[in-house]
Amino acid sequence: MNIPVQKNKEYIVKIVDNGFEGEGIAKIEGYTIFIPNAIKGEKVKVLILKVLTSHAFGKVIEIIQKSPYRKDSDCGTYKRCGGCNLRHIQYQKTLEIKQNAVQSLVNKTLKTKIKVEKVVEMKQPYYYRNKAQYPVGIDKNGKPIIGIFANRTHEIIEMQDCKIQNPESEKIAKYIFNLWNKEKLSIYQEKTRKGLLRHIVIKIGVKTKEIMCILVINGKEIPNENILEKEYSALDLIKKRFKYERINKINADELDNFINIIKDTNRIRNNLKEYIKNELTELTEMEKRTSCNNILENVLVFCKYEKLELDVAKQVLDIIKYAINDLERNIELQRTAQLLQRINEQSQKIELEDKNLEEEIKDSFSYLKIKLEMSNNGNLTPNAFFNRLQKSLKSGSKIERNEELMGYQTIKDELNINKK
Repeated sequence: MNIPVQKNKEYIVKIVDNGFEGEGIAKIEGYTIFIPNAIKGEKVKVLILKVLTSHAFGKVIEIIQKSPYRKDSDCGTYKRCGGCNLRHIQYQKTLEIKQNAVQSLVNKTLKTKIKVEKVVEMKQPYYYRNKAQYPVGIDKNGKPIIGIFANRTHEIIEMQDCKIQNPESEKIAKYIFNLWNKEKLSIYQEKTRKGLLRHIVIKIGVKTKEIMCILVINGKEIPNENILEKEYSALDLIKKRFKYERINKINADELDNFINIIKDTNRIRNNLKEYIKNELTELTEMEKRTSCNNILENVLVFCKYEKLELDVAKQVLDIIKYAINDLERNIELQRTAQLLQRINEQSQKIELEDKNLEEEIKDSFSYLKIKLEMSNNGNLTPNAFFNRLQKSLKSGSKIERNEELMGYQTIKDELNINKK
């Protein structure tokens, strides 16, 4: 076959299709040329890089006629990185390209042709990959570098906010890399095949939020391995200690003891806030209702060490109301004594930036305390309960004016007290 193109020569071609990996496909006298970063319908000038008997590879050097689906890439390393190949195309068009690629594959193998359905689009097509592998090495200036391999090479490009990896992956990898360099541990070099650290692999559980970190080394052990343990944040330590149990299942006494041990670490404050905020946000309404007492115990533990953020405090207020409603429906709460003790010790010490919300939470805990003392054969008699309640009403506390929780008729019916 007479090959109509030559290496290192330029040609003007029409892109007739996109291939399986999104590359543009052009034809010259029936001979196929694969051209990355070209879109079906475009007219481009290409430079031929490699010629084989059946096809050739080229690169775009000029776009003569641009596709309406072309867009500017939102990634600074896209043109050099080997991780993505469709960021120059509008998202909806990429779905069509993927559908056509699958359609072409199945039609080649099946005798009875089928219609491939449209690709289901993502609500947010960013930061979705849960596994990341970062090579490390030494750059041209002799400095350690971490990042990603340039396309079809082993040259490492520095990371710059990858748009498809989970942001936590990059954060953790850079943290470990900086710690490694701080301890002056060696980095693997491909040319000499010497040095210890080769890759950092991060996997993040989409549902569990568990994080696996793998260090690929050129050896059998890591010197000063305990430095990694020492540098864990409080957030990591809590999750590791309680085997990634969620806050509605952690024993409050154990949590209190553990935080007390690590409370002097430098990163405790921000991480405790992050932990409780994330934990409450991720709980379902059903989990909040069914585990309200245990959640409140753990919240009160955190209040010993940190102030609650306002959005967290509002969630806590809802959980207190769940507990109160459960008691009003005569549903027994387990571990009543422990929760009562936590309320007695800590609820009035809670501090918030919003003082009105602070008083509302304190009043809510006070009312829950009364209800708990009444429940499960508690030592508060109906008369004492009624008198304490009347006193609270006169004080004008916000939560106790709430008709849903403290309507006079409800109290009267529940305690069987006749108004004189």
